[in-house]
Amino acid sequence: MAKDLLLEIGLEEMPAHVVSPTSKQLEAKIIAFLDENRLGYESVQSFSTPRRLAIRVTQIPDRQEDTQEEVKGPAKKIAQDAEGNWSKAAEGFVRGQGLTTDAITFREVNGVEYVYVTKYQHGLEAIEVLTGLRDIIMGLTFPVTMHWANYDFEYIRPIHWIVALLDEEVIPFEILDVTTGKASRGHRFLGDDVTIDNPSEYETKMKEQFVIADAKERETMIVAQMNALAAEKDWQLRIDPDLLEEVTNLVEYPTAFVGSFEEQYLSVPEEVLVTSMKEHQRYFEVRSANGLLLPHFISVRNGNNVKIENVVKGNEKVLTARLEDAEFFYNEDKKLTIAACVEKLKSVTFHEKIGSIYEKMARVQVIAAILADKVGLSDEEKRDLQRASEIYKFDLVTNMVGEFPELQGIMGEIYALSQGETPAVAQAIREHYLPISSEGELPASKVGAVLAIADKLDSVFTFFAAGMIPSGSNDPYALRRQTYGIVRIVDQEQWAFPLAELELEIQAAINADPETYGIQLNSGQEEVLQFVKARLRQLLTARNVRHDVIDAVISSEQTDLTKVFVNADVLKKHLLDDDFKPSIEALTRVLNLAKKGRELLTEADMTINPKLFQNDSEKELYQAVEKVAADFEGQTAAENYEALRSLRPYIEHYFDETMVMDEDPKVKENRLKQLLKIAGMALSIASLDALIVK
Repeated sequence: MAKDLLLEIGLEEMPAHVVSPTSKQLEAKIIAFLDENRLGYESVQSFSTPRRLAIRVTQIPDRQEDTQEEVKGPAKKIAQDAEGNWSKAAEGFVRGQGLTTDAITFREVNGVEYVYVTKYQHGLEAIEVLTGLRDIIMGLTFPVTMHWANYDFEYIRPIHWIVALLDEEVIPFEILDVTTGKASRGHRFLGDDVTIDNPSEYETKMKEQFVIADAKERETMIVAQMNALAAEKDWQLRIDPDLLEEVTNLVEYPTAFVGSFEEQYLSVPEEVLVTSMKEHQRYFEVRSANGLLLPHFISVRNGNNVKIENVVKGNEKVLTARLEDAEFFYNEDKKLTIAACVEKLKSVTFHEKIGSIYEKMARVQVIAAILADKVGLSDEEKRDLQRASEIYKFDLVTNMVGEFPELQGIMGEIYALSQGETPAVAQAIREHYLPISSEGELPASKVGAVLAIADKLDSVFTFFAAGMIPSGSNDPYALRRQTYGIVRIVDQEQWAFPLAELELEIQAAINADPETYGIQLNSGQEEVLQFVKARLRQLLTARNVRHDVIDAVISSEQTDLTKVFVNADVLKKHLLDDDFKPSIEALTRVLNLAKKGRELLTEADMTINPKLFQNDSEKELYQAVEKVAADFEGQTAAENYEALRSLRPYIEHYFDETMVMDEDPKVKENRLKQLLKIAGMALSIASLDALIVK
């Protein structure tokens, strides 16, 4: 008879950002556990609140499925002697399977007889198997952990109770000093302890104790309550999905309410007001019908509406205190000038091994100017970029950013506009931080995009030069995220971006005046290139590019980031072509011999001498390659792929008629030079020999 499973882990309140991913992790691990242990099921439902993680699985069978396995042993001639007696090899084999020689049968495989046994395994009772849930609970991983009492065991928060039921029967196991049972706990302030007698009654009994265990149901309640309050006041409500998830994971029984603040604070930039409400207080902003920010907010209480007016007053008081500070800081910042702020940056350390933020800005001015020429900015854009790069960190020494660090760049844009900077300069100041997360928003303006790349490149080059290179999961200065941002911006803009060439140019410019720029860029160029290539791999993987295609384009001799992406797209497009396999095989043969050519040829002159050709296939290949090479630099990646593909019949004929490693050294070297020329063009697209062709 099928039964239902309920597992509930009761904890101290978890951080909101941990709840959802841990709930998903628990569900995935339990599904894998059931599959591995041959326990079928009908459905799986997750529950989560700040104080509990729970799973209900329906229609689990009473016991595991029985299994039958055919196991192959040694050959018959090894298993038996001439008289038919069992050898030690045969006896050892069946003993290892938990059987006797009576179970042996013989089967012929490719003309040879082998020992076989049929191994039967009776399924265990489900409740016995499910005691393994203990290992799943203890095996959950978290971004941070804490010690639990005097135990060595670490967890996100201490566990206070565990409900583990298979229908009405408790699944027996212990974790440290907590034993499984039927007893759960309700809302910390409104509920009582509760006994769960059967998994089917879990949600109902939790609601009776003011716990909405289903996170989706809790979220739906919050949205409905907030929308009702907004509709009643004729407000526009902007529900930020990240904030909604956080609030959902902060409460067990949600009740939305409205609060207000004095209109005088609307004189403060709304970015400050929204940040104060959203980031610090977890409030939702409200706006008028025409989109203007209003002096009100909607928040959610973890409880019912009893004495809700006291909750409103308390929240208003806390917000008002923050807004008073914000108003004061804003008015004080109005007295500052950009020039004075920039001057202060001379004494603000970027990193003790690298120098000040002022020196960083000096380096970024150089890098930005080099990039501006490479990507083809207009004269006006270059002027805006120059001005932005001179001042773009000035807001770091303002009072507002000191109080609200998350507003860096945002306040820079606001203050820059108020002091007469052009909109393009102000926008670039804000955009240079973008993206602020791996998949975050990218700069919308070209000036902002170049400044963002320049700032991030400086961080990568200087930290590498100072020997602070990320290793393993250790990346305290977020160099991986910054480099991934560079890659994404370049990809979005489709700019030519020859990184190796750029690094050498930037290095030469900075190292010409180390006193001004604060550091010598003497890091290994190859280390930086490999670091960037790892981020290229990350982006291509996110686009579902096949792993061998990624390997091929990443290990190519192409250092222009944009061309790497384009080459990956071209190869991905042609993977299923009928002639893809023979074309790649022909070019791979060229690449393999070209590797030998690089080892053998030491002379600088790579000119091919047609007078040394000994057959028509050499002449035909030479003429075809010369034609392809003449147009190669000016063509698109797609056109170059087609051009290389067109060489296939000439390459195949060439190898049919020609021995590359000829006894005559001059003939051999001439032929290797021919192959190296083809290989050079192929490797500018991809290391085609890394492609898997079937």
